[in-house]
Amino acid sequence: MNMQHGGMDGMSMAPKSSSTNGTTMMMGHKMRGMMHMTFFWGTDALILFDGWPAGNTGHYLLALFMVFAMSILIELLSHTRFVKPNSNPTVAGLVQTLLHVLRVGLAYLVMLALMSFNGGVFLVAVLGHAIGFFFCSRAFRKPLHDDKTYDLPPMAC
Repeated sequence: MNMQHGGMDGMSMAPKSSSTNGTTMMMGHKMRGMMHMTFFWGTDALILFDGWPAGNTGHYLLALFMVFAMSILIELLSHTRFVKPNSNPTVAGLVQTLLHVLRVGLAYLVMLALMSFNGGVFLVAVLGHAIGFFFCSRAFRKPLHDDKTYDLPPMAC
């Protein structure tokens, strides 16, 4: 056994890195600078896609609008009735399943956008959820005779 390099048969356990054109390659992944681990302000954020919005103010505002719209849509999907009470149970189950998949997928996308730690993204996500919830609140909803006013149960932790 050759233990000079920290492993068996001369193989090191630590990942090897090399530099190419100013980027660091670690185990096949490009690393461009540090990832933010605290909230920060500004347009220089990576939101959902590599290289986007990349400091472009117009793209940053579009990203904020998309996160805002997804947050509102999550709340609307959670508090809206799409299935009629006397519909076919199989069709109703399929519709509920598709709505659930859409809602969970959008919620994960918003969560991943929040992982950019950008303060603007955080604010529009919270504001979108608040506005979506307000539109579905008693202020805009007619009271129904039954207790069930939505198809999907509210998302809970």
